[in-house]
Amino acid sequence: MHILLKNRKLCFDNYRLKCSIGKRGITNKKREGDKKTPKGVFKFKKVLYRKDRISGLETKLKLIPIKQNMGWCDDINSKFYNKLIRFPSNKSSERLFRKDNIYNIIIVIDFNMSPIIKGKGSAIFIHLATKNYKPTQGCIALNIKDIRLLLKKISKKDKIKII
Repeated sequence: MHILLKNRKLCFDNYRLKCSIGKRGITNKKREGDKKTPKGVFKFKKVLYRKDRISGLETKLKLIPIKQNMGWCDDINSKFYNKLIRFPSNKSSERLFRKDNIYNIIIVIDFNMSPIIKGKGSAIFIHLATKNYKPTQGCIALNIKDIRLLLKKISKKDKIKII
C-alpha cells in the first residue's frame, strides 16, 4: 500500500487524514533539532504504546508497551543515538512515558536507522496530535481515530512517502 504525506494530509486508499508536521516544514536535509520533518520514503518499524491508556490496538506491526524507564536517545555523541534506551541515562534523551497524551501511541519509522548517521535527526515518529494539531518537533501527528485506522491498514511491507 502506498501512503503519501503531502500538504499536511496523510493519504492512502480513499482516506485523507489531517496531520501536523514539523514546526519548520519538510526538508531533505534533516538535522538534529531543526524542527523539520524529513522528506523521503520510510518503512514502518514497530509500535510503542501506553498499555495503561490504550487498549485494543489492531496492527500487523510489533507492539511494545512503553514503560516508565523508556526513552529515545538524541545525544549525537552517544553510541545509542536514535535508539530506544532505558533510564536512568546520562545521555540526552526524550522520555516516552509522558504526562501528556502525544506518546500514548508511537509508530517508529526507519528514518536515519540503517545506518544511523549522528546529527542527521532522531526520534522521528508518527504519534498522537494535540487537539489543535500543534506543529511537532519533526514528527508526524494524527488524531487517535486516524492513527488507529492507519495501524489497522499497514504492515512492515508498507512505506510512507513524505514529500
